[in-house]
Amino acid sequence: MADVLQPDSNSLQIPSENVSTPSSPATARNDCSITPLTPSPSPRVEVRPRMACPFSVVIAIDFGTTSSGYAFSFTQDSEAIHMMKRWEGGDPGVANQKSPTCLLLTPELRFHSFGFAARDFYHDLDPEEARHWLYFDKFKMKIHSTSDLTMETELEAVNGQKVRAIDVFAHALRFFREHALKEVKDQSSSVLEGDEIRWVITVPAVWRQPAKQFMREAAYLAGLVSPDCPEQLLIALEPEAASIYCRKLRLHQVIDLSMQPITNGLELDVSRPFDSSFRQGDRYVVADCGGGTVDLTVHQIEQPQGTLKELYKASGGPYGAVGVDLAFEAMLCQIFGEDFIQSFKAKRPAAWVDLMIAFEARKRTASPGRTNALNISLPFSFIDYYKRHRGQSVEAALRRSNMNIVKWSSQGMLRLTQEAMNELFQPTISKIVKHIEELMTKPEVRGVRFLFLVGGFAESPMLQKAVQKALGRTCRIIIPHDVGLTILKGAVLFGLDPTVVRVRRCPLTYGVGVLNRFVEGRHPRDKLLIKDGREWCTDILDRFVSVDQSVALGEVVRRSYTPARLGQRKIIINIYCTATDDVTYISDPGVRKCGTITLDLPEPLPPPGAVGGAGAGTPERREIRATMQFGDTEIKVTAVDVMSNRSVRASIDFLSN
Repeated sequence: MADVLQPDSNSLQIPSENVSTPSSPATARNDCSITPLTPSPSPRVEVRPRMACPFSVVIAIDFGTTSSGYAFSFTQDSEAIHMMKRWEGGDPGVANQKSPTCLLLTPELRFHSFGFAARDFYHDLDPEEARHWLYFDKFKMKIHSTSDLTMETELEAVNGQKVRAIDVFAHALRFFREHALKEVKDQSSSVLEGDEIRWVITVPAVWRQPAKQFMREAAYLAGLVSPDCPEQLLIALEPEAASIYCRKLRLHQVIDLSMQPITNGLELDVSRPFDSSFRQGDRYVVADCGGGTVDLTVHQIEQPQGTLKELYKASGGPYGAVGVDLAFEAMLCQIFGEDFIQSFKAKRPAAWVDLMIAFEARKRTASPGRTNALNISLPFSFIDYYKRHRGQSVEAALRRSNMNIVKWSSQGMLRLTQEAMNELFQPTISKIVKHIEELMTKPEVRGVRFLFLVGGFAESPMLQKAVQKALGRTCRIIIPHDVGLTILKGAVLFGLDPTVVRVRRCPLTYGVGVLNRFVEGRHPRDKLLIKDGREWCTDILDRFVSVDQSVALGEVVRRSYTPARLGQRKIIINIYCTATDDVTYISDPGVRKCGTITLDLPEPLPPPGAVGGAGAGTPERREIRATMQFGDTEIKVTAVDVMSNRSVRASIDFLSN
């Protein structure tokens, strides 16, 4: 007997006509109650042939917390990945080709500049004027930390003013679109049409569906692609992109930390070079250590086609390099007083940004063996503002704070000793190491011999040394040479062939609420619902997929639904998710409504041979078959009207909760 989809009922007081039984389809609020006819027990696989890429160029945007960039490749010459050109500006001593993820809006909220240009212009503004300009940096973290993300979620600029987050992201993507297209056109012999370009945007693997959908909506708003051609834009998962790139690496393209001596000897067999020991069938972990998040993914290279299979669901958290900056800010609050730091940030926002930039440049050079202190120059306005605000010098504040690990130099600099740097790095690094160690104990991951460290933070000798010390005995730690560009290059490869990751693991359990026959003794009494003399149990979770379940590309879950009443034009189905699998009801702790599937119902076609137009003859119950895909980087849904075999407009929304 088929389950019956229940109208969304957070309480048991359902008007009687809202309950659907197999024989009498329900009517419900918002036209949204439906009856599933055939819950298909197991996903079916539709293996797709490897498609030739229908686009002539792939452009990937790596939208990072601290730095961003783009790269592209022409499908005719897919071996060559073109990195974006070096831009104007740039920090001394930092040679990478990405630019800082910071954006400047005018006081009238119009886009002004992005990257180094935004930073430099903001720096040169008069302090009084700067208070009216909106400067955003590290704003990607907001998307990770917002639990109820919507199109209306706001971001706060450095000056405290708020604007819609989606607009800020769209400005940034529009900026990349213009730069990338100009560069592609310069290198292309033929004229490119818009539909010949496939765009790829990277996001952390630990991001939930709403955040992925948010990036897609921002891309539509920025004009990268039209919402009518969603397949022109791919969302790539950052550690997955890195993995696609890493599996091709050769010895001369990596640093093998295992080759560097650890003090108590090494039990690993490092006599064989990395690329001869890194073979088909090998399993490895990629730790993407970025500015905002650390993302871990575990892959196996499949024989013979070299595709990738995910062995354990993506994990990680907000343990990126930004944590070190926050620790520095906390240290300043300890020395100079939190009220002073907050006041300085509000009144001198540009000088505050300068101070953090000076710290970040120094942060890159911190290494465990360093004996001399790191000098960070305090902006003159900081020293001056403190004297006026507190009536004493910065030097006196340092002496009074008993902070022995931070000194003052006569050149007007804070001197951070090695102990101070350790204190700033330690909390973030230990979270990363702990997370990798925990992952390594999982049965699916045990015995993995390679760990790739990628992402901007992976360049830090402090992090490298800590990971090597903790894990160097159990696996080989490999760092690609262009570690900050690994994700960008992998994202281009993913755009050229999205079928390269063949099997993924579900990060959550997804399903819908249904009514089942009530079974005395098995179902609790408070779930009992009586309708037309029949006893039903409400709120049962009908699973589409379970957490950590392996799902192959092209594997689908099918359910059939029938409208609650004649003339209904829309079916709306609420989707629930949970991080565990031991749940029975949608009302259980940890289960939450996370999205909706909307099926638009066209006018039914008259049955063949019917006289007198659409309403002739006895109307048959319509069956709408929905097909869901969970094996991609985003959840997708399609639907078909079974009787007419016409496809039905189906959409899945995680943003309007």
